[in-house]
Amino acid sequence: MRNTQQEMIQEMSDNEITFHLLLTQVIILSAAVGLSAFFFDAFLTEWLEQFYTSWQEWWLYGIIPGLIVLLIDLFLMYVLPESTYDDGGVNKRVFANRSLPGIFMITLLVAVSEEMLFRGVVHHEFGYITASVLFAVLHIRYLKRMVLFLSVLFVSFFIGYMYEVTGSLIVTITAHFIIDVVLGVWIRLGKWGEKHASKT
Repeated sequence: MRNTQQEMIQEMSDNEITFHLLLTQVIILSAAVGLSAFFFDAFLTEWLEQFYTSWQEWWLYGIIPGLIVLLIDLFLMYVLPESTYDDGGVNKRVFANRSLPGIFMITLLVAVSEEMLFRGVVHHEFGYITASVLFAVLHIRYLKRMVLFLSVLFVSFFIGYMYEVTGSLIVTITAHFIIDVVLGVWIRLGKWGEKHASKT
């Protein structure tokens, strides 16, 4: 299975990989809007309430937790064998040859769409545990990689807790975005910028 996945990834062009990624995120975002229209009594009001936060909450529950998860992730990447973080080559193909603005836009879209669905709708309607588990299961390519799966499960529950405390999507989108954008740049540049630095 893993070899088949890697072969499929290698056979796809960068444009095809980008198309599939963007299509997935558009589907997730559409599901968030559609399900919220179905579940929410006051569609617009309930969404607007979730996009409010104070500056203090934004720092305390968005930026700082995002940086904590990021530091843990980077530490584990240096300590553990590279094979434990091998997702079949998907992340490398998405980020390795992409411009920095491209990484910024893709990771922002991922953070917004996934948080709107899993925290903004699923967590809001079905609770913390359901949303956190479903978010982790969405990353199906990690299921056979224990370190990756445990990592995404931890991140899901951790960010979910930030939403549980604040009820704010700004907070969870911020944490999610910080983790993804820095790891995307990390892949693009190589460890601490040693690889591919001349291409930036």
